[in-house]
Amino acid sequence: MSLCLSPNTRRLLQLGVVSLSLISGLALASGGGDGYRKNDKTKLAPDCAQGQVWNSAEASCGDLHSSALSDSDRTAYAYRLARAGRYQEALALLDTLRQPNTAEALNYRGYATRKLGRTDEGITYYLKSVQLDPHYAKVREYLGEAYVIKGRMDLAHEQLQSIQGLCGTACEEYRDLAEAIAHPQSL
Repeated sequence: MSLCLSPNTRRLLQLGVVSLSLISGLALASGGGDGYRKNDKTKLAPDCAQGQVWNSAEASCGDLHSSALSDSDRTAYAYRLARAGRYQEALALLDTLRQPNTAEALNYRGYATRKLGRTDEGITYYLKSVQLDPHYAKVREYLGEAYVIKGRMDLAHEQLQSIQGLCGTACEEYRDLAEAIAHPQSL
C-alpha cells in the first residue's frame, strides 16, 4: 500500500523526521537522563598517569598540583579515579580542592570512603551533599546504596522515592538503587 502525498507534504514529513532525529541526538549528547550533571567531564577525560589530572582547558593531562587545574577538573577526575577503584588517589585529589564543600565533591568523597569500607563516614559526606543540593539524584543513589549496606532498607526506599520524584523510574540512578535494594549482596 502506498500513500499519495503531495511533494510539499512529503517534504514537510521529511523535515519533521530530520528535526526529531536531531533533537533526540542532542538530548542524548547532552547527557540527559544518564545520572550525571550536564557539565560532567568524567566521560570525556582519558586516563592520566598517577599524579596527573585531566585539564579540560588544555585538553591534556597536567600535574596534580598545577594552579592551572580548576576545581571542576579536579572533582570530575577524582570521581573518575574512584569509579576505577583508585579510591585513595581520588581522596588525595579531593584534598587539593580550593572549594571542597560542593555537592559533587562531597558526593565523590562519600563514594570513595564508602568503597573503602568506611560506610558511616561516607553517609556523613552524602548527607552534607544532599543539604547543598537536594535535587542531585546521583548523591541520593549513593546514599541509598550506603543505607542498603547498613541494612536500613527503609532509608534506602526513601532515597529511591526521592530519586523517582527527581528523574522518574527510567533514570540510571533509580534503576541502580532499585537493583541494589533488590539484590543487596551485589554491593
